[in-house]
Amino acid sequence: MAPTLRTVVQRPSLGLSVRTGGDALDRPVRWVAVSELEDPTPFLEGGELVLTTGMPLDAAGAGPYVGRLVARGVSGLGFGVGLGHGTVPAGLLAAADRAGLPLLEVPRETPFVAVGKAVSDLLAAEQYEEITRAFAAQGRLTRAALRPEGARAVVDRLARELGGWAVLLDEAGAVRHAAGRGAAAVGAVLPELGRLRGRAREGGRAASLALSTPGEHVVVQPVGARRAGGFFAVGLGRPFTPVEHTVVNAAGSLLTLALEHGREHLAAERRVRAAALRLLLAGQTAAGRETLERLGDRFPDGPLVVLAAGGDREAVLEAVLETVPELVGETAGQGFAVAEGDRVLVLVPAAGADEAVAALAGRAGACPLGVGAPVGPEDLRTGIEQADRALASARGPAGPVVRFADLAGRGLLALLDAGAAAAFSAALLAPLREYGSRADLVESLRAYLACNGHWDAAAQRLGVHRHTLRYRMRRVAELLGRDLDDPAVRAELWVALSV
Repeated sequence: MAPTLRTVVQRPSLGLSVRTGGDALDRPVRWVAVSELEDPTPFLEGGELVLTTGMPLDAAGAGPYVGRLVARGVSGLGFGVGLGHGTVPAGLLAAADRAGLPLLEVPRETPFVAVGKAVSDLLAAEQYEEITRAFAAQGRLTRAALRPEGARAVVDRLARELGGWAVLLDEAGAVRHAAGRGAAAVGAVLPELGRLRGRAREGGRAASLALSTPGEHVVVQPVGARRAGGFFAVGLGRPFTPVEHTVVNAAGSLLTLALEHGREHLAAERRVRAAALRLLLAGQTAAGRETLERLGDRFPDGPLVVLAAGGDREAVLEAVLETVPELVGETAGQGFAVAEGDRVLVLVPAAGADEAVAALAGRAGACPLGVGAPVGPEDLRTGIEQADRALASARGPAGPVVRFADLAGRGLLALLDAGAAAAFSAALLAPLREYGSRADLVESLRAYLACNGHWDAAAQRLGVHRHTLRYRMRRVAELLGRDLDDPAVRAELWVALSV
């Protein structure tokens, strides 16, 4: 904040005396301007202490002169006596008094340059103090970032430093942590966050924004280096000063550093969990358990259930990692999650499986979820295969949550990969579909198998003579190169026809 007229007047070496406007001495002085022009306002910005000897002024011009200065927004007028005027002209005093403009008398012994130097020194001291305050605030924010609660501590400290509110938001705009009245005030920011996210989806980087109303000033910044991993907003009841903007920027850097460090830490943990899973699948149970325990996870004892979650792997994994400690109730800590391939695998004790499914489905939205049947630790590979089969079904119209145990009730075909089964069917039946006779060998074969090889019943279903059907089946056997009396061949053909 700039020095005030009162601070300047209180410099004893200047010998300034206040002639008018004594109740307005708290106005800030942003610079000193010396001018003997009748109208110096084209060369002023506002906030200056204007110094003059009044050489061009007369009684008639004093009023308009003061009016122009007031309209320009100067802080005050310093009148040097002993050159053009022995004392401050009465007309000028009267005009300044009527306008409420502080008028300072500058004695003959005080050169104008001394006043300019004094204000310059005060401005420099103020700037140094602001920089010092900014550095001190940054230090306190940095110490807050080193606390166990990390980002939350930074948000709390930022609100205290500025005397306002602050809130940390995730990518969707949900409140992760709020300080002051941030949770209540952030509603006005959410529409703008939608616009910033839209820009990021179009290939740009989410930018900062500032919102101002008569009673609220808000700054919003994205958090994240490579992509926005969230946002934080800060609000005050007054405009932000340059120092406060510096403090906000420092907080944004610390929050971004915490986010990126967290991402790298999570990525490393994911790789270790994936390695532990491979150890478990390879039968090296002791090594796999020890690896998980060093991460704070624990391979479930006794029967376990594997959950396979699809969808956006990053979003799902974040939801899983936040939810896993809560998934298994009293057995908390006995479960772990790992990103593997195009899905996330979660291993939990069988006793907490239902609670795990409900919690994960609620946190991860509409992501497809496959649930394996309970298996022993030695049958982990089987549990993963079951969860993957259920996930494949959940990714289709049967979703969003499919349990492997329910697939048996849907028939054998529900256990097959739809794409692989369709390819198998097309390849196996292709010779029959390409047969040039008017006889429909595919439908004849379907009727024959449906009637368990009973010629009369199958012929009656088709509306043909049984000898005609026998001829067709011989042709089918020749085209396929298979023995229709073999039960395995009949099973394969029936599956192909059913697909």
